Amino acid sequence: MPESFDVIVIGAGPGGYVAAIRAAQLGLKTACVEVRETLGGTCLNVGCIPSKALLQSSENFEEAGHKFAEHGITVSGVALDLARMQARKGEVVGANTKGVEFLFKKNKVTWLKGLGKILAPGKVEVAGTTYETKNIIIASGSESTPLRGVEVDEQQIVTSTGALELAKVPGHLVVIGGGVIGLELGSVWRRLGAEVTVIEFLDRLVPGMDAEIAKQFERVLAKQGIKFKLKSKVTGATKGADGVRLTVEPAAGGEAEQVKADVVLLAIGRRPFVAGLGLDAAGVALDERGRVKVDGRFATNVPGIYAIGDVIAGPMLAHKAEEEGVALAEILAGQHGHVNYGAIPGVVYTWPEVASVGATEEELKAAGTEYKVGKFPFTANGRARAMGSMDGFVKILADAKTDKVLGAHILGPDAGTLIAEMVMAIEFGASAEDVARICHAHPTLNEVVKEAALAVSARALHI
Repeated sequence: MPESFDVIVIGAGPGGYVAAIRAAQLGLKTACVEVRETLGGTCLNVGCIPSKALLQSSENFEEAGHKFAEHGITVSGVALDLARMQARKGEVVGANTKGVEFLFKKNKVTWLKGLGKILAPGKVEVAGTTYETKNIIIASGSESTPLRGVEVDEQQIVTSTGALELAKVPGHLVVIGGGVIGLELGSVWRRLGAEVTVIEFLDRLVPGMDAEIAKQFERVLAKQGIKFKLKSKVTGATKGADGVRLTVEPAAGGEAEQVKADVVLLAIGRRPFVAGLGLDAAGVALDERGRVKVDGRFATNVPGIYAIGDVIAGPMLAHKAEEEGVALAEILAGQHGHVNYGAIPGVVYTWPEVASVGATEEELKAAGTEYKVGKFPFTANGRARAMGSMDGFVKILADAKTDKVLGAHILGPDAGTLIAEMVMAIEFGASAEDVARICHAHPTLNEVVKEAALAVSARALHI
């Protein structure tokens, strides 16, 4: 007789494994289904973690080859050992995935190995065995969105998965899509010696980001050597022994051109992974974009079946999925889990980094909200100057009447860390004055946040 559970989670990515661990901590008998040989989902195996390992390694390589001399450090004979760099990435991934396996054992979460298929409410089949459960959580994540006319083989035309595994630096890497994944991986291979061209359908990079930040971000990346073809669309790809030829047309229509690449990275976005999960048979409703429909408590239209993370609406971010996993586990245990979607940060891990939380200026204008803006550049910060990382600025948006922080946007060194202060400010309903009155250590990059908060009321001190 197969084992029965209180909760079965389908998918062991950040949302799924965190939901499973939290449910087990709360006394629910929990299992987590994962088809991969290792836990952690896309994020730990072929996404967030390996990409950050390569970003760090490539940053180190660029520093040694081009920046150390500014600090009086002479390095000769700098050479790339890509095989070792890739091996280190694998070691980082392995340590993280084994860490999740340890946490499962520590919290007594059962790992069911195989593809999970919902047979009916309360019944999940894994590797030919049917398990019974009181609650099912769909946390199956997402996959790369395909593009008609561009056939992925993970050799010449790759998704992020293939781009993380290249055995040699391509002479010319063409990235289709000017979003987070394409810019991060484009940055990696540009630092390691590739010519990089980004083709984007829209007239700007990173859609959804504050437009002023995005424009400055484009300038910074262009200064680093990345080339851009905006307002352009790829309509076809032909592979040959000498590389890939892309057919590129103006987005508004017009004469096509041919762009030759050694490797093409397709990074136009991600879509929910729901194939083979039995959602149709179980009667689970999807929306017009193929996402699982849920209510404010993550419940689908089928009693006992819930969903979190990339398969539901909202930003496809690992930390958003984690928060939902914790909240749902607490709801299932009779508590009051909640996610504040207005305080979910987003980060682009290029150098400099880009980070944001809350509303953009464009969103506030569209909503008719009266607001004030405070900005402060990293060029006026002593720590940034000492680091030699002065590109970018901090921008804080506050309600014109109440001074409540409505959004914060950072382009600059360690922006992904600096944004945490503004996430907390939004979470606790702080004003720009509250942030400005907090004593920030000197000399730190955080002082730029303080100065931007002061600038909301036109009283920045160091500019």
